[in-house]
Amino acid sequence: MTISVHFILLPGFALLDLAGPAEALRISQRYVSDLTLHYAGPVTLPLCSLGMTLQDTAPLPDSLPPNAWLIIPGFSTLIAEGCNSILQQIIVWLEEVLRPDVRLVCIYSAVLLVGAAGLLDDRPCTIHHTLVEQLKQVAPAARVKSDRIFVIDRNIATSAGVTTGIDLTLELIARQFGPKVAVAVSRDMVIWRRRDGDTPQLSPFQDYRDHMHPAIHRVQDAIAAEPAGDWSLDSLAAIACVSTRHLARLFKLHIGIAPLDYRQRMQLANIEPLLRQKDYSLEKIAEIGGFGSARDLRRVWRKQRGEPLPGR
Repeated sequence: MTISVHFILLPGFALLDLAGPAEALRISQRYVSDLTLHYAGPVTLPLCSLGMTLQDTAPLPDSLPPNAWLIIPGFSTLIAEGCNSILQQIIVWLEEVLRPDVRLVCIYSAVLLVGAAGLLDDRPCTIHHTLVEQLKQVAPAARVKSDRIFVIDRNIATSAGVTTGIDLTLELIARQFGPKVAVAVSRDMVIWRRRDGDTPQLSPFQDYRDHMHPAIHRVQDAIAAEPAGDWSLDSLAAIACVSTRHLARLFKLHIGIAPLDYRQRMQLANIEPLLRQKDYSLEKIAEIGGFGSARDLRRVWRKQRGEPLPGR
């Protein structure tokens, strides 16, 4: 069965929303032969978000082959504001070509388009965190997951856009062609850690990094590289080249929490994806996370999150 993938390029389309998924699928052609890529749109020379036009864009097809994928990259709202007639044209076209066997993939602001068309009514979906409220306004019947990088619900997939379009495409590749192909594509793209749909959009590893103190950054980099490491206050102070008392003062002054609290929060962020996998016992997760026991993990979770460890 050949999978025919059609990218629909609107004026102002976000270049990375196109290039990331398209490259992942192009690389997939090294491992599977039944995959073709096509590029179409309502205008002949669509202008991308970086101000460049894309040649050889075909007209919108009158119909789609069986089991086709339809991928709509996000588009710049600034450029698209004057293109309401084009957006309406796409909505009408979607109503004509969509069938249950066609997979619709919406990236970034393209989710707003399909939401306005009513295609997300009573469906779980997501969008870039800056557009959540806008999506709720144009698609009040949609079940918006505001902090997920992508959501796949039957034949419609939505993602937050930018790099998450690659994560979503890798997941679709794994489901269609098998996990070995997805892993091979990830390696070719030098993506060392695939993110699943439950991954939050805003990484906790970026928290408390909006300061300019190099010694604290060195400590944070060390913890981020090995969250489960045996980080005593003495070892962290040695990395910062300061005394333990001075390190505690620097943390309090520049990021507002103690070194121990920062380390525990990174430990929890590191093992949180494992908590969603039922094949890991809590004791095993605690061991992987650098906690003394499952009881210790529960204690730290309640201390840092202010609530009991969910589902365990």
